[in-house]
Amino acid sequence: MASPRTITIVALSFALGLFFVFMGTIKLTPRLSKDAYNEMKRAYKSYAKALPALKKMGITSVLLRKIIGTLEVGCGVVLTLVPGKPKDVANFLLLLVMLAVLFFHQLVGDPLKRYAHALVFGILLTCRLLIARQSEDRPEREERREEQINAQEKNKVKLS
Repeated sequence: MASPRTITIVALSFALGLFFVFMGTIKLTPRLSKDAYNEMKRAYKSYAKALPALKKMGITSVLLRKIIGTLEVGCGVVLTLVPGKPKDVANFLLLLVMLAVLFFHQLVGDPLKRYAHALVFGILLTCRLLIARQSEDRPEREERREEQINAQEKNKVKLS
């Protein structure tokens, strides 16, 4: 039987992965939703205008949208399908993307309802990463520590 920790990690990984594949695809193509795609294009134009340093580096709104969309799709696929440590790397990259998106929304002065999803999914990514990084052998270490304490107490009793 799988531990609750394992079930939580698998469920979060799968759900977050699918979400980011979906959102990244919306940023890259109008096939899923033409309205959402056009809204993304409009939003990324405002982000690029608010950050003139991007233009100096040669990053247009289209390139920025495609970079973030590709990162979301790629990391979403890893979270959904790839086992092991690559999930943690993908999780971390998506967390950085969410922080950048939150920064962009704040920069252009969007209301909370426009970026609440990024906040929620950033928190979920943080939770998934923290749970995944917890050591699985923690109960074993606690048992060993208790045995050491018991052994020390026995030695004190013998010395008395």
